[in-house]
Amino acid sequence: MIKKWYFYTTLIVVVAFLSSGFKPSKLESTPWFLINDSDDTSYLLPSLNVTDYTNSEIPYTGTFFIGYKEAIGFRESQGKYKKINSHGYLGKYQFGIETLKAVGIHDSAAFLNNPKMQEKAFIALLAQNKWHLRFIIEKYEGTVLNGIRITESGILAAAHLAGVGTVKKFFRHHGKRNFRDAYGSSLRSYLKKFGGYDTSFIEADSTASVN
Repeated sequence: MIKKWYFYTTLIVVVAFLSSGFKPSKLESTPWFLINDSDDTSYLLPSLNVTDYTNSEIPYTGTFFIGYKEAIGFRESQGKYKKINSHGYLGKYQFGIETLKAVGIHDSAAFLNNPKMQEKAFIALLAQNKWHLRFIIEKYEGTVLNGIRITESGILAAAHLAGVGTVKKFFRHHGKRNFRDAYGSSLRSYLKKFGGYDTSFIEADSTASVN
């Protein structure tokens, strides 16, 4: 009888000891949500200071190419494949009709309804622009021009916005002349905003096309 009592007493003590190890520790009082009552917006951030963080228009992807193309796509059309702007530019990356022809696309309706074709067109245009701007890239990559660190990805993004000829003119004038499109987007802003991404796998090809 004594042994049985001793067994149960020991069991209770062991269970109580083990249970104490699973009690939650004291949580920090710093809130993980910042709520703006004026517009009912919540930010899932571990800081109350939103400016401590970079712009999170797209999921963080570091300097990988997927981050590059998605960032440009978001800037151009908010990533909408069927977007047509007021000047007739088409798709996620806002291609003009002549640019489409340059990469082998002659059916704008088919292009607008085919996301895979749009992605291929973007790659083809990058390859063409990289070939046309290869000497600019070789000369200026890694330098600082008017406060902007020049990178290959930034140069290619600027060409997407303004065209190869305008980018060449910009560097010919040592960055002292800027360019803005019809909506106010500047060549300098594209050089800066889209700089530092990895576009090394894009092969320079003057004849690159979707087909």
